[in-house]
Parts: sequence; structure tokens; C-alpha cells
Amino acid sequence: MASGKKFDRPALVVGILLFVAAGVTAFDASRLKAGFTYGISPAAMPYVVSVFLALLGIGHFISAFREGLPEPDEADWKAFGWVSGGLLALIACIWLGAGFVLGSTLLFAFTARAFGRKAIVADLAIGFVLSLLVFLLFNNLLTLTLPEGPLERLF
Repeated sequence: MASGKKFDRPALVVGILLFVAAGVTAFDASRLKAGFTYGISPAAMPYVVSVFLALLGIGHFISAFREGLPEPDEADWKAFGWVSGGLLALIACIWLGAGFVLGSTLLFAFTARAFGRKAIVADLAIGFVLSLLVFLLFNNLLTLTLPEGPLERLF
């Protein structure tokens, strides 16, 4: 920051956003019902996540006021668009009832495209296999339900 800046504004903004996310996560965890009979509360993991987010926020605050850090690269808005499109596709698939597997398949393929990969058919196949394995692991082994669509009902 030899250019006379006193702090790195983007790092400071990200630090503030991380603290807000930590606060929201901790507040949400505090509102979970204590209906467990053994082990730890279901609120334990959200509290762990909120502590982790707060630690990341502290790290961003520290880096915001450090001198001698390298200048960040320019944002790749095309890649950002692909990943955002993948997240929107996942949300839309779940909301419209198409299920977890289809949405996650699209997210995988769009994210691979964001990183420069151009083998869309192969990425869709890889994403499908991985998504199906994750669904089967959660649904059958862990007995935790993920959003189901027509495909998931076959299993």
C-alpha cells in the first residue's frame, strides 16, 4: 500500500460481511429447538461455522491494514457469471422440483466451464455421477434427505 492508501477497502468490506454472516449463523443456531436426546445439540455445527466465519473476518481485518501486500488480480467476470449461473440453476432445480442431482450436475458443469474447461458433455457426465453418489450417500447411508425430483425417487 505504498500508494498512500491507509487500508485495503475490499478486504475490510469482506471482513465486515464475514462478521455479519457469523452473527446471523450464531443467531440462527441459538433459535434451534433442543429436541435431542443424546449427544451434542444440532446447534453445535452452526456455532462452529459461525466461529470459523468470525476467524476469517478477523483475518480479513488484519490483512486490510497490512502494508506490502500484492495488488489483487482483476476479477474474471465471465467466470463469476458461469459460477453464478450454476448456483442459480441449482436453486431453480430444487425450487421447481427437479431435484438435487440435476441441479448439482449443472452446478458442476458450469463451474468447470468457469475454470476454462470446454468438455461440457464430459462435465455433465462427471457431475451427474458425483451428484448421484452424494445423493445416495446422504439418502441411504446417512438417512438425511436431500431435495428429491423425479430421478431421485427412483432410488
